[in-house]
Amino acid sequence: MAQIKVHFYHSLNDFIAPALSATEIIHNFDRKASVKDMIESFNVPHPEVELILVNGIAVNFNYIVQDRDNIQVYPADGSPEVKRLLPLRAELSRPPVFVADSNLGKLARYLRLLGFDCLYRNDFGDATIATIASEQQRIVLTRDRSLLQRRIITYGYFVRANLPKIQTQEVLKRFNLYSLIKPLTRCTHCNGKLMETCKQQIEHCLEPLTRKYYEKFLVCPECGQIYWQGGHYVRIKLLIDEFAAENYSSV
Repeated sequence: MAQIKVHFYHSLNDFIAPALSATEIIHNFDRKASVKDMIESFNVPHPEVELILVNGIAVNFNYIVQDRDNIQVYPADGSPEVKRLLPLRAELSRPPVFVADSNLGKLARYLRLLGFDCLYRNDFGDATIATIASEQQRIVLTRDRSLLQRRIITYGYFVRANLPKIQTQEVLKRFNLYSLIKPLTRCTHCNGKLMETCKQQIEHCLEPLTRKYYEKFLVCPECGQIYWQGGHYVRIKLLIDEFAAENYSSV
């Protein structure tokens, strides 16, 4: 029987049983295992991990755990120093693109409102989400820990909050998105990129009062949804400003 010591740091303790969190864990095992599999045996999804040190040396997910190894596991914290030690995955392009699971529809709409590419359909199953994420290099947003543990998923984030507004701010902070916000540039219904359009081209689709009082319109070429600065715009603008404030508080 082999024995190792494992210590999970910072936000990774969100996944650890309370009795084992924020402490050095003594773990016995009797089979060959990669450090990735060992980490996930403690319910920590591999996309949440940014750095693994074994006996003080940075390793990747394929490292085979040895008897008496001392393993330290760190979360993605945005620290350049941590990432330079040994990248566990290729750097994502900016702005990042997302795919949200079926329980995060409101989060997806909020991210689209802020201009971020976020695929979402309420009939996407876990296998479909994993395939899309793998093929398109998208970050999976989910509250399903088992989904993030699928091997083909490289980038992902377990959303901690329950309320959609707090979830949105959480994602903005985690991926440092504040400077990349471009509100009202994506369709909140289908994720298509909005385009300016001449009133004459879409006036046959407008209600009489909208046709009379508004001149500027955006249209989604994917689903045909039309947007204008109607009476709801003030409320939407306040919501956007609330999200864009980096010192936002959930209290």
